[in-house]
Amino acid sequence: MKTVSSMSGSPDVHNHAGAPPVDLPSRAVLDTAGDLLRALAAPVRIAIVLQLREEARCVHELVDALDVPQPLVSQHLRILKSAGVVEGSRSGREVLYRLVDDHLAEIVVAAVTHSAEEEK
Repeated sequence: MKTVSSMSGSPDVHNHAGAPPVDLPSRAVLDTAGDLLRALAAPVRIAIVLQLREEARCVHELVDALDVPQPLVSQHLRILKSAGVVEGSRSGREVLYRLVDDHLAEIVVAAVTHSAEEEK
């Protein structure tokens, strides 16, 4: 993995005349982004997001796809729901879960893709 200093070509040179600092969002936006990333920061939750990126699924479909116990899937869905990552809608006796926003799947796919590249 490259460090910031090794990316400039010469590890001993620090250039203060480079690009100006990036304008940062408000602290509230940064806090919300941090909460969102923490909600996504568990392997089972990453797998749930990957499962939901194509279509809505109920808990038993997620249990079968992920091969983890139903209480664990439900616990992770509660975390994702409270973070605004997924929403549930009742369909008869079941609740169908779907991603609130496709951008969230893009974040997860990018992280998984990056991790797979690092593994090679």
